[in-house]
Amino acid sequence: MSHYKKIVGEKVYLSPMSEDSVESYTKWLNDSAVSDGLATSHFQVNLLSEKKWLTESLENESQQYSIITLKENRLVGHIGLEELCHIQRVATVGIFIGEQGDRSMGYGSEALSLMMGYCFGVLNLNNLMLRVLPFNEAAIKAYTRLGFREFGRRRAAYYLNNQYHDLIHMDITKQDFYS
Repeated sequence: MSHYKKIVGEKVYLSPMSEDSVESYTKWLNDSAVSDGLATSHFQVNLLSEKKWLTESLENESQQYSIITLKENRLVGHIGLEELCHIQRVATVGIFIGEQGDRSMGYGSEALSLMMGYCFGVLNLNNLMLRVLPFNEAAIKAYTRLGFREFGRRRAAYYLNNQYHDLIHMDITKQDFYS
C-alpha cells in the first residue's frame, strides 16, 4: 500500500488516501460495528461505490486521510473533513477505526488530535464539528477528553434496529484547542 506521512504523531500518522485502501474501507463500511456508529448502516457500500467516492474525493482535493500505525505501517482507519468552508473557517470531521482489535488503542484519539492541530494550525479553521450517536459512548468520552463539547441534539434523527436515536452535535473552537 502507498502511504505518505503527511501528519505524524507518536502512534499513528495521517496519509492521503490511496486507491490501495478501497478493499479495506469497503469491508469496514459494511461491518455493522463501524456503520452503526457512523449512522451509515442504511448505505450499501461496494467496491465500485467506494472507488467512485475515493476518486471524487481525490479530484476535489478533499481532506480525507488514512490512519496508519507508525510502528507497523498498517492501515487501521480513516479520518476526514466534510463541509469544509475556508470563508467561515469551519469543517465537520468524521473518523472511524476499522477493526475491533484496533479500537481502544488510542489510535482514533491521536488521529483526531493530529487532525485538530492541522485544522487549527495549518488550515486556519476556527471551529471543528462532529456528529455522534448516544450509544457510541467510547467515542463521546474520547471526544470530550479532547475538548469537544455538546452544543445540541437533533432528536430522534437516526433510525436503527427498530429504534430512533438522537444525533449529538459536538464542536471545538481554535481557542478551546489552544487553551
